[in-house]
Amino acid sequence: MSRVSWAQKIQAIAQTGLAYAGDPYDRERYEQLQALAHEMLAEASASRPEDIRELFALEKGYPTPKVDVRAVVFRDGELLLVQEKSTGGWTLPGGWADIGDSASEVAARETREEAGLDVRPEKLLAVFDKARHTHPPTVFYCYKLFFRCALIGGEARVNHETSDVGFFPREGLPPLDTERVTAEQIARMFVHLDQPERPTDFD
Repeated sequence: MSRVSWAQKIQAIAQTGLAYAGDPYDRERYEQLQALAHEMLAEASASRPEDIRELFALEKGYPTPKVDVRAVVFRDGELLLVQEKSTGGWTLPGGWADIGDSASEVAARETREEAGLDVRPEKLLAVFDKARHTHPPTVFYCYKLFFRCALIGGEARVNHETSDVGFFPREGLPPLDTERVTAEQIARMFVHLDQPERPTDFD
């Protein structure tokens, strides 16, 4: 288990303890444990401990993984990718799931916002545990959902988060933003293109 995984588990234990502990001495111990977890996460992510504390400030109650939703859109055998302004790397359109929207609605909305294209989600291709894939270390524990979407309209365009939009063949991918998607995950999406009846991947 990596240092980030240890810190995430310690943070989760501390957050759970603070949600349910009534004894003030127990709460003090959980607060100390949480501070230790934040220091570990800060060191692993090259951040300041106060920045990590701010990220978790609104995380109350029983801790659960965050959910990241990605749209998988093919056209003539090529895959839709968008270029992130913040990193210069390319990724599948998507982002954090929002309260009040279903996961498939998030996939469609993010594609429209980030790429200018209208899509219809058709199948959940994969549910991946981010910690079990080759992403860089990250503060939050996260599940990643990949939806196969049919392209139904729109016109490719960028927005405030993206600097380019394009369709790419499996052997001609641009440099990826590995915080958001990995080459192995992209390869898996092409496997689903080749095998449309393939069941949903997980973990």
